[in-house]
Amino acid sequence: MRISRFPSLVDDITVRLIAAVVLVVGAVALATQQWWLYALLAADFTLRAALGPDASPVARFVRSALRPRIAAPPRPTAGPPKRFAAAIGAVMTGAATLLWVLSAATGSQAASAAVVVIGVVMVVFPALEAVLGVCVGCILFSGLMKIGLVPDDVCLECADLSQRARAARSAAQQAA
Repeated sequence: MRISRFPSLVDDITVRLIAAVVLVVGAVALATQQWWLYALLAADFTLRAALGPDASPVARFVRSALRPRIAAPPRPTAGPPKRFAAAIGAVMTGAATLLWVLSAATGSQAASAAVVVIGVVMVVFPALEAVLGVCVGCILFSGLMKIGLVPDDVCLECADLSQRARAARSAAQQAA
């Protein structure tokens, strides 16, 4: 029985547009100190990571309203690293939400400061993805695959790419 419906391949342009929406919401939350926005992001990230993009209101909005306006053809990219990145987003925004509630309930300055730090991260990470196509969660996922904490069969496309990279390095070393 398959619980997750996260695809093995996703459109990189759609992913970058989703990151742009997260960037805008994160920037608004940070600039206005409307920390409840992190609860919305946490719910969306959790739905996306657990059930796939079809369960995410942000992903559905992007696919129906924004992506059709971009003329570029789809650029397939591996899905499992993007799912991992969504899980990181769920943890980060979930933590920000809990810290915000803690701060409101106790007046804790440390909790308030932690919300701001997480808020900055939740602007920087989606900005890197949306603007430059750099997925920090994907980089972490790749590192976990390289050290064997994520098995190759979790992402065959990723494993194939890492095998190609190893073969290219080996060929370059033999040529030198």
